[in-house]
Amino acid sequence: MKAILIPPLRKAQQSELDTLYRKTKDPRLRTRAQMVLLSAERGLKALEIAGIVRESEDTVVRWLKRYQSEGVDGLKDAPRAGRQAKVTAAYRAALVAAVRRRPRSLDLPFSIWTLQRLVDYLAEQPGIRIALETLRQTLKREGIVLSRPQHKISSPDPDYAVKKKRSKTPVIT
Repeated sequence: MKAILIPPLRKAQQSELDTLYRKTKDPRLRTRAQMVLLSAERGLKALEIAGIVRESEDTVVRWLKRYQSEGVDGLKDAPRAGRQAKVTAAYRAALVAAVRRRPRSLDLPFSIWTLQRLVDYLAEQPGIRIALETLRQTLKREGIVLSRPQHKISSPDPDYAVKKKRSKTPVIT
């Protein structure tokens, strides 16, 4: 395999890679920046770098080549094909607007939201049906947590509390 060596970096390149290495939260990006820095600063070959970063020699060569051709932007992952996300900004806005209102104010026959009721309601409004878990994660990203409904029985009877207490006390015979 042909040896690839990154020439000494200019101040701006060094600073950019150093910042990327120290501040990124993506571990793969940090490792790629480290590969380039080891090659440029210490003059290490791909095989030596592979031993340090625990990657294969081919992987190190690939990222060094990509850095040479594209610069720091080449170290980022290329976009991949896949299905478009169902949860769009418009859907998110409709979701937050619905959660912030009481269901009765929207002429719905219930008084509290549950995940299933939200999924059903939003399937009618924006016309997109998503899974319960996707809805829960979307709400979590928006900082909204739906609590479990509290079922409380009450009565307009003024003696209700006394009668309820009486019904819970065991009868001793």
